[in-house]
Amino acid sequence: MTNIELALWSFPVLLGLIFLRFPIALAMLAVGFAGTYLVTGTPNMTLSQLKTLTFGTFANYSLSIIPLFLLMGQFATLSGMSAALFRAAEAFLGHRKGGVAMAAIGACAGFGAICGSSLATAATMGQVALPELRRYGYPGSLSTGALAAGGTLGILIPPSVILVIYAILTEQNIAKLFVAAMLPGLLAAAGYMIAIAIWVRVAPNSAAVGARVPWGDRMRALAAVWPVMTIFLVVVGGIYLGVFTPTEAAAVGAAGTGIAALLSGQLTLSKLNQAILATASSTSMIFLIVLGAGLYNSFLALTQLPQMSAQWVSGQGFSPWSILIMVLVMYLVFGCIMDSLSMVLLTVPIIYPIMSALDFGIAPDDFGLWFGILVLIVVEVGLITPPVGMNLFIINGMARDIPIGQTFRGALPFVVTDIVRVAFLAAFPPFTLWLVWLIY
Repeated sequence: MTNIELALWSFPVLLGLIFLRFPIALAMLAVGFAGTYLVTGTPNMTLSQLKTLTFGTFANYSLSIIPLFLLMGQFATLSGMSAALFRAAEAFLGHRKGGVAMAAIGACAGFGAICGSSLATAATMGQVALPELRRYGYPGSLSTGALAAGGTLGILIPPSVILVIYAILTEQNIAKLFVAAMLPGLLAAAGYMIAIAIWVRVAPNSAAVGARVPWGDRMRALAAVWPVMTIFLVVVGGIYLGVFTPTEAAAVGAAGTGIAALLSGQLTLSKLNQAILATASSTSMIFLIVLGAGLYNSFLALTQLPQMSAQWVSGQGFSPWSILIMVLVMYLVFGCIMDSLSMVLLTVPIIYPIMSALDFGIAPDDFGLWFGILVLIVVEVGLITPPVGMNLFIINGMARDIPIGQTFRGALPFVVTDIVRVAFLAAFPPFTLWLVWLIY
């Protein structure tokens, strides 16, 4: 068996292990280790490479941003910021048709701006918004679908753990990626609100409308979210203006949310211990997946599969745009069966060299940013598509009286808006890159 054949056979083996519920990090480690041994033929060299790869991977300074942003999200959850964000959004939108669901989307966007995790955003906002949606008579499908979709804003609106991983894999500037994600993130929130507005007009009796809140109460509700606004402006504004590096900004954000949680009276010693343990647990899981993907992709590099794939695609005469469409469709399909982090770590080292060799009429640095945002969005869609759709299961677990099928159906309008958004951003790259051009 040639090295290329070995590399090609490794994909079905890896997917088979994942379908058998083998932990994906261990599956990638096992396939990568076995593949490297079969290519080199010497166990000593394989073990030596594993040692070198482990040190080289975790010595990467940029990875330190991940536990800091995760800790920031934990503190934000403890400080009660999610409830304040939802109350403020509800004060401005609750009197409109579908306004409470729109408020949940707006609150998810605000919380995502200081959290960086989709699952944490969905879980936290679900606890706050789901009872209110029930109180106003929203159907279970719309309630759970909207909250699951809103949770995806946690990985799209900066800061984003997935964007950090993508930046490390493709050697992109993290700060520029955060800038590039801002307008698509706001577009996502607007698209979800439009989907809700259409839903409640197609089914006009699906939910009650709240009373109009006086402007004085609106301003008081808005004033209650000053910690979120301040932390976001300091962290993201500091990155955009070059005051902080992304890692320094993550440290400042973690400290700021920790202080906010302390001042709110929510940060007891036991909750601090819980936040640190949860951060350590999530960080170890992510780092193990990063190591597994590193070993597997190192094996693929030994076989020359990424390089030969790029040469083969370039030599076929395919249109770059047709290849982009096929890649995005592939990500949509993979999103139905894999979690977002694993999908990025597994595919980007193979796909990115192929895509960067094609001519889209975009400067190479700009292409890396634009393609990264497209990947992030289609990965985000995977969080609300069955059968994996982690956000769907998290929200449905909070509303056990709602059948999972209703939650799946409720997410479909939001998936449609995501697909329309991907098509728009793919067709008009300047929309993604405009803010980067303006700042840099």
